[in-house]
Amino acid sequence: MKIKTTKKWDVVDFLKTEEDMAAYLEAALEENDSTLVAAALGDIARAKGMTHIAKRAGLGRESLYKALSLDGNPELSTILKIVSALGLKLHAGTGKTP
Repeated sequence: MKIKTTKKWDVVDFLKTEEDMAAYLEAALEENDSTLVAAALGDIARAKGMTHIAKRAGLGRESLYKALSLDGNPELSTILKIVSALGLKLHAGTGKTP
C-alpha cells in the first residue's frame, strides 16, 4: 500500500490578490462574528507579512498576534489600524437584498 502525504490546508495559500483578501474579509464581516473577523484579519496579515503589517499599524508584532488571536479582544481603534495597514476598508450596508 502506497502512503500519501498531505499538506496542512492554510487559507493564506489562497489569499494572493487584494481582491481575494477583500472578499475574504467581507465574507467574515457578513457572519457578524467578531472572533471570525479577527481571525480573517489575522490570516490576511499573515499573507502580507505580520512584521510588515505590525509596523504599518504602529503595533508591535507580538501585540498584533495577541490582538488577532482567539483569546484576543482588540479595541475598535486597533481593528481600524490593522484594516488600514492591510490596505482594506470596512463597509456598512443595510443587510437588505436588492
